[in-house]
Parts: sequence; structure tokens; C-alpha cells
Amino acid sequence: MSVQALFKPFQLGALQLPTRVVMAPMTRSFSPGGVPNSKVIEYYRRRAAAGVGLIITEGTVVDHQASNGYPNVPHFYGEAALAGWKKVVEAVHAEGGKIVPQLWHVGSVRRIGTEPHVSVPGYGPMEKLKDGNVVVHGMTAQDIKDVIGAFAQAARDAQSIGMDGVEIHGAHGYLVDQFFWEGTNQRTDEYGGSLANRSRFAIELIQAVRAAVGPEFPIILRFSQWKQQDYTARLVQTPEALAEFLTPLADAGVDIFHCSTRRFWEPEFDGSELNLAGWTRKLSAKPTITVGSVGLDGEFLQFMVNTDKVAQPASLEKLLERLNNDEFDLVAVGRALLVDPDWAVKVREGREGDILPFSREALTTLS
Repeated sequence: MSVQALFKPFQLGALQLPTRVVMAPMTRSFSPGGVPNSKVIEYYRRRAAAGVGLIITEGTVVDHQASNGYPNVPHFYGEAALAGWKKVVEAVHAEGGKIVPQLWHVGSVRRIGTEPHVSVPGYGPMEKLKDGNVVVHGMTAQDIKDVIGAFAQAARDAQSIGMDGVEIHGAHGYLVDQFFWEGTNQRTDEYGGSLANRSRFAIELIQAVRAAVGPEFPIILRFSQWKQQDYTARLVQTPEALAEFLTPLADAGVDIFHCSTRRFWEPEFDGSELNLAGWTRKLSAKPTITVGSVGLDGEFLQFMVNTDKVAQPASLEKLLERLNNDEFDLVAVGRALLVDPDWAVKVREGREGDILPFSREALTTLS
């Protein structure tokens, strides 16, 4: 099957992408002090040069004392970090690519001792105690306002340094998703209870970001049914419930939904072959990004258990068939692009035999 569907331009308002290939956000932890350096700049530049239409950066933490959960994760605040990101933007644009930062708050995943605010516990919808000590601070109304303000400021800064939009990380059991998910949000105020109430935090956050950047600046929301804590978890069980979830988010200002799944080819609901991105596009009438083991014959978890396992390049036939059928608009590629910066150009030129396999060792380098 022709790969040309991956390399057609895509336009949404002022956002014009040269290809449908998206670099998925992947935490790399190569930014000491939270500042992206020359290696980070080159890492993103190479992928733009090789035909990636849109780069979504690794998760970048917003300016809140509890936003970070991992070492050497880049910040999206402060003069030095923003200056570093501006150099990344310039390098990507010089190669004809587009780039957006993924704005992130890890929420209750954070552990005491994490830099830079080592004494601060995680923040989440609900307080958690261990041995009588607070390990997760239950967020007050003021905390919610502060975090929303931090996201809005990060979006404003992204616009000011020339980014092409922003992605809000609302997936995988981090803060925004912790409010969505009933398992982590049992609040009794207006931010808890029904899924509509549990979505209120995200809706207000998106509205604040939209107000900060104006009507034309693209906002992407990444969401998932599965969680790090529970791979079988489901926010919604039916297409009707998914529509009820998506509609207020779209109304708040989301332009593109990034639909995170572990395997892009799996149907989301019984009775249809549509995956999560396909259903989201159908129900919201918004463009969607699909993601999940694209281009590889094994999924990520296998490499955490079997350190010697190697994922070989896989056929794109199923993906291309779905893309040609307009099931989704854009395709996010993760590990295949992490290990091989030239993945897109090799696919385009029919050089699949030259694509590098993925092993866990690739996670230890920034190439």
C-alpha cells in the first residue's frame, strides 16, 4: 500500500504541517537543571529534517512547585529554559517542521525528594497519608486556580517564543487525568462526583489556556482510557459516554485530540473496528492523532520486563488503510522515531529494510 497518505500536508487554521507524521511526546530526562541544551536542540532538529511534520516535545513541567516528578525533565518556565526552547523552535522551523510543547503536571505521582522543591509532596485531587505523613496534598480551590494559572502562563510563553501550539497532558494517570478518573478523584465538591464534574478542572484549564493565547493558537489535548496504575481502566464504556466526555472539552477550546492507546489497531468499542482516535474524530468532529506501537512489532512494556528484547520494524499496512479511510488525521510515532531519527524519510523512500530496530538501550541515549 502506498505510504503517500502519511506525507500529505495537513492544515488546521494557521497550523500547516508538511506531513501527517507526528513525533509522540517521550520523556527523555536529558535537560539538567530543567534547561534544554544543545543535544536536545539537535535531537528535535534531526527529526524535523527527516520529514516529521509536527513534533510534540517530551513533557515539560509548568511553573508550580509540585509539577515535576522525574530528574532532568525540562521546564517550561524561567528565562534559561525558555531561551533553550526558543533555540529548539528555531532549529525545527529552519528544517520546515512545526513544534508544540507538551505541558505537564505529574500530580500525585510526584514523590517527596524530587527536585527542585524536595520537601513538597505530590498534589492531587485527594489527600493521601502514609505512616501519618502527607504524601499527596489534596488540592484546595486556590491550588486549582494556581495550577490553571501556571498552564495558562506556559501557553502564553509558548506563543511568545514561536511555538506552533501547545499540547496539554491529560493522559496516563497524571494530574489532569487524576481528576478525570474516578479511582483517584472522590472529591465531594464541584470537581468530583460525575464525570462531568471530574472534567471541570480540565475544562477550566483549557478555557484559561484559550483565553491566554487567543482564538487561533492550536490547543491539543492528549487523553487516554488506560492509566499507568491500571492498563484495563476505562473512563467511558460506550460511544455515547465518550461523546458526553469530549463535547465540553471541545467547547472549551480543544482543536485536536491526541488519543493515546497502547496498540493503535485495537477497536475501542464492541461492534466497530474504529480505534479511540477514530471514535473521537467521529463524535467530536475534531481532528485526531492516533498513537500506539506504530511501526514496531512489540509494545513498550515488553522492554521493561525483558531487557534483551528487540522490537523490529513492522508493516504499516493496517495503519495506512485506516488513514486512507479518514479514521484519523495524524499519526504519532514514538519509539520508532526515538531510535531512528530518519524513520520518516526511510518510510517515504521505501527503505523499510534500513529502519533501525528498537531496544531498551535506545532510552539511555539522545541521538
